[in-house]
Amino acid sequence: MLLNCNIFAIFTLLLFFNMKTLVEGFTKQLQEALDIANAAVLTKKNNIQNIVVTGLGGSGIGGTILSELVQSECPVPIIINKDYFLPEFVNTNSLVIISSYSGNTEETLSAMKQAIDKNAQIVCITSGGEVKAIAEKYKFDTIIIPGGNPPRSCIGYSLVQLFKIVQFNGFVKTDLLHQVKTSIALLDNEKEAIKVESAIIAKKLLNKMPVIYSLGSCEGAAIRFRQQINENSKMLCWHHTLPEMNHNELVGWVEKNDALAVVTFRTSFDYERTIKRYDICKTLFAKYSNSVTDITAKGTSKVEQFFYLINIGDWISCYIADLKNIDAVEVNVITNLKNELAKS
Repeated sequence: MLLNCNIFAIFTLLLFFNMKTLVEGFTKQLQEALDIANAAVLTKKNNIQNIVVTGLGGSGIGGTILSELVQSECPVPIIINKDYFLPEFVNTNSLVIISSYSGNTEETLSAMKQAIDKNAQIVCITSGGEVKAIAEKYKFDTIIIPGGNPPRSCIGYSLVQLFKIVQFNGFVKTDLLHQVKTSIALLDNEKEAIKVESAIIAKKLLNKMPVIYSLGSCEGAAIRFRQQINENSKMLCWHHTLPEMNHNELVGWVEKNDALAVVTFRTSFDYERTIKRYDICKTLFAKYSNSVTDITAKGTSKVEQFFYLINIGDWISCYIADLKNIDAVEVNVITNLKNELAKS
């Protein structure tokens, strides 16, 4: 009986950590994140002159996406910090958002201690760990999100809390939380179509080097896709954005290389001149690569379109893992790095 119980526990754990199962439940995660955000108790911050979101990997990408989504209306700069050290300008007029899913991210804890030393105004997003303990000690505003999953699978939890923080403090007029709700309806309605398209694209990217481009309006989603290809599909790839790549990387497209597969992320908010640039560049990409795929976001708002691109990118990375017959969840090389660092 004990053996059978252990086998059941192991099976349950494997099922729980199946990446496709986690991606399948993305809209449920968004709804739960909304419930957490609506119940969160925060205090208004005063005289804020800049916002710094400090976090790495799956905890940090939300800050990148937030800054891109609200840049046209947020009156103060949003800086994304992905290192041990905070910028020197951080002071009592800075809002520092500590984003660490586990609560034990080494670099983020270092930055958190500096934020405390600088008397910055601090809000934390975490599932627990040392971040939660420090936040409780100093009585910082803290939003607790569910733990126990791979951090990269929990972008909905952390990103929605970022929306809550900037919206609560009056940095945006757009009702971002409402747009999360409409995003849930969109993704539920498009779920099967997204999965079909993702499976087709995954086959195109198998045994290739993906080259991911965004047309300026959704670079954060393209970065997220790159990270998911790295972690879930266990593949190297790179990303760039237009128009910037027109001033450097474009020159590298000079010889045929069928190992490359171009994927573009497009939205209805792409600037017309950037679209014109891409139309010209696409003929060059097609000349030197035998695979060019455009992924066009669905949805009416930027938030909806970002979540659409995030979801389809997640599915593609999982389907590639299936085609390679590998475990999308496993990240042993990162675990080994952390273990080695813990020795010193």
